Amino acid sequence: MNRRNFIQTIAASLFAAPFQFLLAQQINNAYLDTIGLQLYTLRHQLKDDVVGTIKAVKEMGYKQVESYEFPNFRKPIEVARDIGLDVHSTHITWNSVFHPEDKTVPPFAEVLEEAQAAKIKHLVIPTIELRDRPNLDGYKRAAEKCNRAAAQAKAAGIQLAYHNHTFEFDPMEGGKAGYDVLMEEFSADMLFEVDAFWVQLGKRDPAKLIRSLKGRVTQVHLKDLTGGVKLPEKIDGWWSLPVEAFASLGDGIIPVNPIIEAAKEAGVQYCHVEQDLSRDPLASIRRSLNYLRS
Repeated sequence: MNRRNFIQTIAASLFAAPFQFLLAQQINNAYLDTIGLQLYTLRHQLKDDVVGTIKAVKEMGYKQVESYEFPNFRKPIEVARDIGLDVHSTHITWNSVFHPEDKTVPPFAEVLEEAQAAKIKHLVIPTIELRDRPNLDGYKRAAEKCNRAAAQAKAAGIQLAYHNHTFEFDPMEGGKAGYDVLMEEFSADMLFEVDAFWVQLGKRDPAKLIRSLKGRVTQVHLKDLTGGVKLPEKIDGWWSLPVEAFASLGDGIIPVNPIIEAAKEAGVQYCHVEQDLSRDPLASIRRSLNYLRS
């Protein structure tokens, strides 16, 4: 390499570094103004102190929260709004959709009424029980029920979506996965909430999946997976994993920026930080938010 080429190479690298940094900042800032927290992360703290816990979330700099177990667990929604946090979304009791005959859960029509009263615009079905997905036909039947509920939700001015775990990506008949069925069978009214952690554990690329669902993903859950942790062969949910498997954003092996970039391109409205298990959840979510700001 001659002197002129050497100088040109150095100059190019010096220019590229700040450009890459600015690009990363631009990607992160796409959701920082509305960054949310899925409150299930703090479920144990909320049992002891709803007001103090949610105040801590606001003081960290989160702009909104996503709740869970709606309509049974409503107090966090009320408290969050009282202290200035937005609440657009909540997970619901899934059997209101899949088993409306179950007298222990509210009918879906009642869930919609409660959501309207609480000014919630996004409802999320958090799972499909094993009994409802024994095979691919089970996923088809589940998708039909989701589609009917989504049409009801749309008529009420509410968006319905489905939140994945890992089991939806397990190969079934002919190597096809349940999530593939959901992608094929969901109507235009029924959208997805993509959880990057569980997609990664399902051996798929979260950013690629989000891009493939452009216009069909309403929200994304941002969380990280610790590298090198021994994982069980069969993963049913967070309870199947050691606490060490869950990392704060930036401390694990899942690239966050490509996911946020894909979300932006796919028209995703909101991103929420979530960490299913942590020895210190408040410290973990603070670390995740600081990483997104860095």
